[in-house]
Amino acid sequence: MSVSKPSQHAFVEGMLIAFPLLLGFVPVAFMLGAEAAQKDFSSVLIMFLTMVNFAGGSEFAAIELWTSPPAVLFIIFVTLMVNSRHIIMGATLAPHIKHLPKRKILPTLFFMADEVWALAMQDITKQHKHTPSKKGFRFDFYLGVALPLYVTWSVCAGLGAYYGNMLGDLHQYGLHMAFPAMFIVILVGMWNGKHNALPWLVSALVAMLAYHYLPGGWYVILGTFSGIVVVYFQGDSNA
Repeated sequence: MSVSKPSQHAFVEGMLIAFPLLLGFVPVAFMLGAEAAQKDFSSVLIMFLTMVNFAGGSEFAAIELWTSPPAVLFIIFVTLMVNSRHIIMGATLAPHIKHLPKRKILPTLFFMADEVWALAMQDITKQHKHTPSKKGFRFDFYLGVALPLYVTWSVCAGLGAYYGNMLGDLHQYGLHMAFPAMFIVILVGMWNGKHNALPWLVSALVAMLAYHYLPGGWYVILGTFSGIVVVYFQGDSNA
């Protein structure tokens, strides 16, 4: 019993820390399901999508670009660009989980949504401050954060697909603002100095111009590439 208590405590701690995010996940997931229903997605299908691909930004992009028949290759490319941030997130997390067995590494990477990653990195920093000699990553804490968010996201997306049409246009309730608001909070938490400002600014301006003047999801692709280009040249100038 004495061995399991710290693990249980870390899991519950993760759940408690994730709870405020759950309140934001509910309307956003409901919105996703409602928009998917307008594209003839069933509640079961949208739940399957959210369970297989735990990344809300790419799910919204795929639903927005969905046509009949769907432009599959373009949707794949856009969602790949949207999810490309996971490469950087995985690279920052890798040094902290490389000591774990694969049975823990694989679920860690699978559940690595933006919010889960951000809370995990905050916890790693906190653990290193208290006990520098120990590994900062706590797998049970990570699951405590990830599992409630994962279940809430999938279930509420399914409910949104089932009930969304009954409520009409959900934009009138302002639910669509919950998703950008959560990302703004995450970006503020990731801010570490003026060095980040130029790539973010260029990427945002290019994405806004592309969204205004170009059809489809080109704003995602051009916004992402412009930010990467700025980071690349910043790296060369600092070398």
